[in-house]
Amino acid sequence: MTTATVTTLEHAPAPSVRAALVDPPLVRGGLIAIALGFLASFLLLPLAAVFYEALAGGLGLYWASITDPMARSAIWLTLVVAGISVPVNAVFGIAAAWAIARFEFPGKSVLVTLIDLPFAVSPVISGLIFILLFGAQGFFGPWLAEHGIRIIFAIPGIVIATTFITFPFVARELIPLMQEQGAEEEEAAISLGASGWQMFRRVTLPKIRFGLLYGVVLLNARAMGEFGAVSVVSGHIRGQTNTLPLHVEILYNEYQGTAAFAVASLLALLALATLAAKHLLEWQIRRTNRP
Repeated sequence: MTTATVTTLEHAPAPSVRAALVDPPLVRGGLIAIALGFLASFLLLPLAAVFYEALAGGLGLYWASITDPMARSAIWLTLVVAGISVPVNAVFGIAAAWAIARFEFPGKSVLVTLIDLPFAVSPVISGLIFILLFGAQGFFGPWLAEHGIRIIFAIPGIVIATTFITFPFVARELIPLMQEQGAEEEEAAISLGASGWQMFRRVTLPKIRFGLLYGVVLLNARAMGEFGAVSVVSGHIRGQTNTLPLHVEILYNEYQGTAAFAVASLLALLALATLAAKHLLEWQIRRTNRP
């Protein structure tokens, strides 16, 4: 018997210890059943109900509901808002993560705390804050009205509210990732004569690409599905300031249940696509980090 084998046997747990560390089959089966039951009750059944109700009137009614002019306007506005807020928050997330992970400066802990602010504040309260700032009677309201600038009950207000609600996602994905990776490779690139942009493009960005994509996927899903803050600042003007979630609410309140579920199914498909993209990215990250 070799020395390595003896050492392995010495450190191997005794059979009684191994048995104590393994749950009985009944316990394992019970925990799995509880988890699957919870998922089926609160995730799968509601999701199936959405698609069932959406198609209850047939494919013709479903298609008419999602191609209605008001629905198309809501889809367009949702895409516009996401198309603005996602790139803005991606750039902010990279800059914030870079500053926090690479530098020490006064107020660093305050910045980290402020990044988490949208997670701590209700979206409805966030919308009310923007009303107090940019509304007709708000702090900047008179100046904005004097210069013909409209933010509240208009697209700019929806973009601002969505951007505020979603700005932590990319930063929160990148900060721990960049802190764990360290700055040695960036410092080596700079010492070899690379410019700041070359260092970022060839060294930093490839290292954080999966974390960045992961954050952008979550950010986009939240931006397109945001309801609370957008509901407060939008004014619910049909064909102008209604995003998909607001359009679903209006249809449901008007007892157009099938149409409401048809439009809601678009958001459900977005959620499923987000989960698929999230799973793909997690698989790719595990594959990349595999030794």
